[in-house]
Amino acid sequence: MAGTMGHRLAELIAEYEVPGAALAYLHDGQVHEFAAGVLNTDTGVETTTDSLFQIGSVTKVWTATMLMQSVERGELTLDTTVAEVLPEFKVADPEVTKTVTIRHLLSHTSGIDGDLFLETGRGDDCVEKYVAACADLAQNHPLGVTQSYCNSGFTVAGRILEKLTGKTWDEVLRERIIEPLGLTHTATLPEDVLRFRAAMGHVEGGKTAPVWGLMRSAGPAGLICARPADVVAFARAHLEGGLLDDPQAMWEPQADVPNPHTLGKQWGVGWILDEWDGRRVVSHGGNTIGQHAMLWLVPDTGTIVCVTANGGHSGAFTKAVATELFAELDGLTVPPTLGPPQTPVQVDVARYAGVYERAGSRMTFTERAGEEGGLRLLMEPTGPLAALQGPEEIDFVPVDEVTFVGRRKGDPDWLSAVFYQLEDGAPYVHLGARATPKRG
Repeated sequence: MAGTMGHRLAELIAEYEVPGAALAYLHDGQVHEFAAGVLNTDTGVETTTDSLFQIGSVTKVWTATMLMQSVERGELTLDTTVAEVLPEFKVADPEVTKTVTIRHLLSHTSGIDGDLFLETGRGDDCVEKYVAACADLAQNHPLGVTQSYCNSGFTVAGRILEKLTGKTWDEVLRERIIEPLGLTHTATLPEDVLRFRAAMGHVEGGKTAPVWGLMRSAGPAGLICARPADVVAFARAHLEGGLLDDPQAMWEPQADVPNPHTLGKQWGVGWILDEWDGRRVVSHGGNTIGQHAMLWLVPDTGTIVCVTANGGHSGAFTKAVATELFAELDGLTVPPTLGPPQTPVQVDVARYAGVYERAGSRMTFTERAGEEGGLRLLMEPTGPLAALQGPEEIDFVPVDEVTFVGRRKGDPDWLSAVFYQLEDGAPYVHLGARATPKRG
């Protein structure tokens, strides 16, 4: 695939209905770049290798890296409490307010119900204002007992950097990562992105997204825009040095992921950890409004891959690119997405039926009648993002006693849900990297 990538990338974006994509990878010390399709279906501007895509939550690894720089400088430790650096920090649970640590934030184990997408303006105080608004955030689960993806925790982490430096998160990013690594095509603010070709997101039906990007307060959790080659250069510094004395400290497992079928088996410090053919893989993905990015790094082989897309069946697309590319470059088998079992499995699904809810999402599982059985999920977005996405129904079939898979209508990608209990017996479902408690 490496040799024919230009041609293959064009074939894959057509297959997965992706308007445009860009790819960069490092192999045997050489960086290779490819692009296909268009940045915006309304304008027809073609995708080039120097086009900027929104890398979304891949940004979280950059924020975690800057905090690890502060750890190496002796300014704090991973077990420093948030309150020690931000005395004004507050969430709904007073005990969590006092005891939640930087480690909890960077490993998604804080339990803070963290899908708060809040517009706090375009000013340099937007992250500070966002952290003040976290005072009402409840607990999704008790502190430290399981893993649940928490966007808010990374905006709080970005505020810690601002407090330590007296500068905005964007400025710290520029001074600590963008400039030292010589990244010429990386930016966070729209007025800087406008200096380059920039991808527009596309949503259901291939239409351009109703807005270009997320609010500025989401910066430390997901606002970097970059060409894939710049993202590869960032990841390369984690392999070869240039940002941290000990980048491998970020690869130390911090938490097991209850649903290992979605992103990876464990969470490190910022990075997601997995294993392919017995080799360690560190990665992160990102989604914004109609845009998607994936970054993979295989320390044993030194291969790094970053692929970006601006719509379509983007998750299945990036998985397909990785599957072909890693097989050719490293002889590695990317584990296939978990799908239905060949022989139907009989499970008593009644115990899982009910309403599961957290900030931003209400999920109602009901038993499905008929031979197939299984569960039907009604997924209803709540809060500010509800206007961008309506409710949807997905049918799930059991793979084993606790694991179910289903897919959206017309989507080739399978979603997995794992039902489990905390030590105190509280029932949860782990879906989309988040733990959601059963409410009724």
